[in-house]
Amino acid sequence: MQSLLAVIDRSVLRKNAECVCRFSQRPLIAVVKDDGYGHGAVEVCHALHGLAASFAVATVQEGIALRIGGVTEPVLVLTPPLSREEAEEISAYRLTASLASLGTLALFGGRFEAHICVNTGMNRYGARPDRLHALLRAAKEKDVRVSGVYSHLYAPESARAVAEQTALFEDACRTVRGFYPDCVRHLAATGGMLAGVGYDAVRVGIALYGYLPEPFEGRLPVRPAMKLYATVADARMRLGGGVGYGFAAGESALHTLRFGYGDGFPRSGGGGVGNLCMDACVAEGKARVGARRCVLADAAAYAKAHGTIVYEVLVNVARKAERVYR
Repeated sequence: MQSLLAVIDRSVLRKNAECVCRFSQRPLIAVVKDDGYGHGAVEVCHALHGLAASFAVATVQEGIALRIGGVTEPVLVLTPPLSREEAEEISAYRLTASLASLGTLALFGGRFEAHICVNTGMNRYGARPDRLHALLRAAKEKDVRVSGVYSHLYAPESARAVAEQTALFEDACRTVRGFYPDCVRHLAATGGMLAGVGYDAVRVGIALYGYLPEPFEGRLPVRPAMKLYATVADARMRLGGGVGYGFAAGESALHTLRFGYGDGFPRSGGGGVGNLCMDACVAEGKARVGARRCVLADAAAYAKAHGTIVYEVLVNVARKAERVYR
């Protein structure tokens, strides 16, 4: 087999989710955007069935993929729709829209479900707090079913930033609940949850997959759910002075692993001698052709070693891999 193999443990995913639920004591909105952070969104949803109250994705297309894959729980689309076609798909596939403006609302022709997205300082998406009344009045007139209100913390490790955003969010929640008294409030992603932010649900992603944001490392006993394996594609004795692209000295026995920066690893990705090739990694030592070697077991340690973050590593390295679940 020439493709990378991603081995994903469903039981670890469930144990991580159970850990989150015990810690938060709140319903779990499991974030499975970007194909479940590289773990396969549909399979993650099925693994968390009965634990997650609902799921969250980045795009309408991701939400549709969950419905086609048999996911029946509520699915929140975090990016507000960008066209009438996307608004129609949200309604047709029973997805929950993020409602952030009168312009977003105008895209819908019929009744739909939404969570109000409020900008409290991250400045990514969300309605301005001073425009909520107008948006909510229009939503009521259009018979929108608003079942939630949320925002996002931009620096959960900063007590000051959290306090500022929380104050804005609470004002917004009072406004929204004046129109929709039963809507669910959620502000905390993994970092916010670990910083002690509460409300009615937690919207957790990275902890489900076995990692925590860097300022909160060690706060929960979660474990990585995925390991990546590459195949030994060649074994030889050294000839000349090069190893891959460049000069190198060292052992006489070499082998080639079938992975490289074309598979989503950084070019300086390690695993062998010098930089990775696009589709190969030359490493020292003897190996049996066809054998599999683990090339990634701890994405957080790998991210630190290569100057990036665990989120980026996860969504990149498993993108082309063949996934196996156990």
